[in-house]
Amino acid sequence: MKVGIIQHQCEESVEKNVLHMEEGIRKAAEKGAKLIVLQELHNSLYFCQVENTENFDLAETIPGSSTERYGQLAQELGVVIVTSLFERRAAGLYHNTAVVFEQDGSIAGIYRKMHIPDDPAYYEKFYFTPGDLGFHPIQTSVGRLGVQVCWDQWYPEGARLMALQGADLLIYPTAIGYESSDTPEEQERQREAWMTVQRGHAVTNGIPVIAVNRTGHEPDPSGQTNGIQFWGSSFVAGPQGEILYCAPKDKEVVEVIDIDMKRSENVRRWWPFLRDRRIEEFSGLTKRFID
Repeated sequence: MKVGIIQHQCEESVEKNVLHMEEGIRKAAEKGAKLIVLQELHNSLYFCQVENTENFDLAETIPGSSTERYGQLAQELGVVIVTSLFERRAAGLYHNTAVVFEQDGSIAGIYRKMHIPDDPAYYEKFYFTPGDLGFHPIQTSVGRLGVQVCWDQWYPEGARLMALQGADLLIYPTAIGYESSDTPEEQERQREAWMTVQRGHAVTNGIPVIAVNRTGHEPDPSGQTNGIQFWGSSFVAGPQGEILYCAPKDKEVVEVIDIDMKRSENVRRWWPFLRDRRIEEFSGLTKRFID
């Protein structure tokens, strides 16, 4: 299957970001992509660097204007699109939500981000309520998509639950980068850890992983930090963690990658991790900590 990924540098204008995303989606479709994955919160700058109630104005309902627009694009091009939107569910209730569009433009399913960070420059708990839909793959015409969002990618449990329900791919729209005060060595350790943990999800579950990050520098509106330098590096890994493609750190890309969807079956036969799991001994995983 041909998978398109779009690594984009966002700007202040939502309309310009959407138009840029649309341009990338069209390019990926022209290159033969049947599944196209966008980065986290691609319609706007990463507003979570500050706590500002005015930023809630960026949220929208699902269905809404963005789902109509991306749905029409999916239908026109005959592709499946994985988007990432700031969802207004009700007054005072907001989510960081991935929306998957089928080739006919309909909404195949949604996933609400489960793990919500609260760190300097990543004040997401101010904006997002943790997801309440659980970890369930979304059935599409190109396969069962195990979609999660950014901070979820550090947790093996979500990846495993997706795999146990038949996910063919793990997909992570992402917005992550460096703080400039970190040393170059520390920055690189963080970026490599980000790639390594997700490649581990591919290996332990025997299925490909697609992670799409944004790129470029976005300033901190409060001036308290030097902003975020998003590290790009969007990548696709195969079911043994092998890197099929990795984008540059600092450039926008529209890339289409061939994934051999039949390979997962053979890898799982060679490495039958699901067969050998000692599930009767895993009850402790439901505890916060075991004293």
